[in-house]
Amino acid sequence: MKMFFEDKGKGEFSQYHSLQISPVHVHRSKAEHKHAIFILGKEIATIMSHDEFSGAGRTSVRMQELACRAADEMAK
Repeated sequence: MKMFFEDKGKGEFSQYHSLQISPVHVHRSKAEHKHAIFILGKEIATIMSHDEFSGAGRTSVRMQELACRAADEMAK
């Protein structure tokens, strides 16, 4: 999805890129990967909410909540 939106010029994914993590970074913790997935999901849902998809705005909010929860788990 990320690559699709990037190819179409519909997303920057700045928050996700700022984390400097990708699925191939096996040295990063499970909590860091979990947090990154929720941030990526939030950014994808935000892009989709500006399109014809219904309910995607709510998905973006929920992904942000899950990203915050994952960040709290990393802090422990």
